Amino acid sequence: MTVDSLLTIPDDGYVYEVVDRVLVRVAGSGNHVTTIALALGAELRAYARPHRLGVVTGADGVYKFPGAETGLIPDVGYYTAERISLITDEDKPLPFAPDLAGEVASPSQDAGEMAAKARLYLRGGTRLVWVVWLQSAHIDVWHPDSLTGPAMALVIGQSPEGEELIPGFSYPLAELFAPTLGAEPRADS
Repeated sequence: MTVDSLLTIPDDGYVYEVVDRVLVRVAGSGNHVTTIALALGAELRAYARPHRLGVVTGADGVYKFPGAETGLIPDVGYYTAERISLITDEDKPLPFAPDLAGEVASPSQDAGEMAAKARLYLRGGTRLVWVVWLQSAHIDVWHPDSLTGPAMALVIGQSPEGEELIPGFSYPLAELFAPTLGAEPRADS
């Protein structure tokens, strides 16, 4: 299986990734996972776009890793503005690993599985991986020099930061994990 063929698979209700030429079916996510991923992506985009730092992608953007027939779809992806010129065909997978990958762990995913995915991203060229754990309300932060485990775990009261990729970006975990996102319902609703 090739990464480019991911875009031609008929819609059968599943999401797929390719790892070393092997098609891997990825389970769908429930409301909590997708809501948290969207909130994180929206905050990243709201910061990165006006500063012209890069592009944020959602949970259907395929990144094709260089030198391997591997294509992953992070819940939240980000690549720097400098890489926009590398995209020669808007209808094909992005021709590089994301600079930042955010993965929100589903209740069925365990630490070993998510660590393996973080390592796959980092080996493919990703410079920062955030693994978001809903049940424990924390984020594991992975760097290329921390392949044995996360470089740090952020908890409520702390904030993931964009580091050198998205300078100045910070998003308090208390906001990310808040039970109610967005505005209060209108009285006339």
